[in-house]
Amino acid sequence: MTKKTILNDAHRELGARMVDFGGWDMPVNYGSQIDEHHVVRQSVGMFDVSHMTVIDINGAQAKAFLQYLLANDVAKLTRQGKALYSCMLNEAAGIIDDLIVYFLDDNNYRLVVNASTREKDLAWIEKQADTFEVTVTERPQLAMIAVQGPKARQKVCPLLPERLGLSAAEIKPFSACWYGEWFIGRTGYTGEDGFEIILPEEKAEGFWKQLIEVGVKPCGLGARDTLRLEAGMNLYGQDMDESKHPLESGLAWTVAFQPENRQFIGRSALETINANGVSDQFVGLLLEDKGILRGHQKVVLQDGSTGEITSGGYSPTMERSIALARVPANIAETCKIDIRGKLKTARVVSPCFVRHGDVQVTL
Repeated sequence: MTKKTILNDAHRELGARMVDFGGWDMPVNYGSQIDEHHVVRQSVGMFDVSHMTVIDINGAQAKAFLQYLLANDVAKLTRQGKALYSCMLNEAAGIIDDLIVYFLDDNNYRLVVNASTREKDLAWIEKQADTFEVTVTERPQLAMIAVQGPKARQKVCPLLPERLGLSAAEIKPFSACWYGEWFIGRTGYTGEDGFEIILPEEKAEGFWKQLIEVGVKPCGLGARDTLRLEAGMNLYGQDMDESKHPLESGLAWTVAFQPENRQFIGRSALETINANGVSDQFVGLLLEDKGILRGHQKVVLQDGSTGEITSGGYSPTMERSIALARVPANIAETCKIDIRGKLKTARVVSPCFVRHGDVQVTL
């Protein structure tokens, strides 16, 4: 049965086009997907991301457990509310999921994992937790709204519950703080400034309507995908999965090999891969010819070897076709893309096209 977020009725009242996304009934757009994309880059938009899974890890061994569970090292987190992006790997270093972990204190952490991987993530985490003195608690009673764009702080801060001390405007990037029961993170999936606000379900619809009243535009999954593609942010199930490891997915920066004595799941496999040399790399592609880049299109190198586009599409900001691709490490500055049997020229660029409204590659 398709699941619904607490805001499902609100989406329908706004005329959203709804689709099944990972078993959830979610809005893909409320009209023009291009307009929704531009409003986030230029002003402020919001997304219902209540389908994401919030998991709290508590206990005397919470830190040690997460140091073992995750490829990145939570020991880097020393300030309350600080966040860390990491992959959760299997023993062969395949990516079970990517997630954000927030540090509350040495005994308490909060994870936000993907909706489509909820069941396998929970099963894996609980299995690994068996030998640690921790509790694993899903928080299905919480909703989550992402407000993104250069005007996000201007719109969000006046609407938040009272809090003594730190204001939301002062939350540092990739950090969070509590506002009573509300957990406000300065994080996102668009390449723009903004917040991901975790709040009790019963408060979500009222807050959603308040945001609309102050001019925040509701946006759907379609715009969220083009925004994250422009920002060079991986999508689980397309750019990575359990058959791929972080070193071939543009995520080597999320693996903490230091300290050498930290044993985490997948470390041994990654060290072997490193020793043998990584044969593939993750790149950005900018189409020079006419056409649209799509996932699973073949990338043809000058020597005849091939790679594959993992995510592709039209960039509304750049008005060009762009893609993320996994290709042989010997790729040159240009390559060919097989689009319906015709080879089109693409330029190899850094896998980050737009951040904070600015184009990062030469057009």
